[in-house]
Amino acid sequence: MPDAAHSARSHTQEGAVSAAGVGAPAEIPPCMATMDVAPDGDRMTVTVWGELDLGSRRLLPDLHDILTLSGSGIDLRLDAVGFCDCSGLNMLLDLRMRALDQGKTVAVRSSGRAVERLLDLTGTRELFTAPGSHQGTVSPAAADEPGPEAADDGDLRAEVAQLRRAMQTRPTIDLARGILMASFSLSPEAAWSVLVKTSQNTNTKLHHLARDLVDAVHGSTLPEPVQQQLAAAVASTAPRSEVAACPASGAVEDRD
Repeated sequence: MPDAAHSARSHTQEGAVSAAGVGAPAEIPPCMATMDVAPDGDRMTVTVWGELDLGSRRLLPDLHDILTLSGSGIDLRLDAVGFCDCSGLNMLLDLRMRALDQGKTVAVRSSGRAVERLLDLTGTRELFTAPGSHQGTVSPAAADEPGPEAADDGDLRAEVAQLRRAMQTRPTIDLARGILMASFSLSPEAAWSVLVKTSQNTNTKLHHLARDLVDAVHGSTLPEPVQQQLAAAVASTAPRSEVAACPASGAVEDRD
């Protein structure tokens, strides 16, 4: 499939196409990632280099084409991705939803530290584990595991459990994001980015951080390291001329 690989590289570098085949909105920055594609049986292996951030949405048109060309889905090699934020994760989730619509899967076969940490903190790792994995190292205990049917059933149960956990924690996360939006005049995406950055920098599960932030509004106090990381994340996202009050401490910070 040389044409598919060439198409992926050229569209990525030019950054001229958006998802759904429409011209990319001006507010989406250039893509800082490139990718190569190689067929592997009825799947397509996509190797990505660079950074997965908001600009990585420009990869979606090529990834959608690759998904369509595949028989059962896409295997992602993300070892060379040095940075991945919530926008990059949302791009991967969008690709996964497209794959599910086609009865296919998207699997992260290997990844670097940045992607590993984000998948762990957001609890989304299991969503990118394909049933009947045919790549990767097999543990010695694998020989004693049930057959393919039982493995598929186990994968399905794991995904259902993951979705249930997401449904349970989503209201708290949305409430925490709303608090940040109201307190610092942030957009929904910027508020989400602040939550993810603070979660990463404090090594705190995202839903735990969200719960603590909601509790802080009702009178409790965030730990000092969390307050510092939260303020730094907001300062890197909000306009510099903005003056805001931290809901956790009541302190007013001038970022001018």
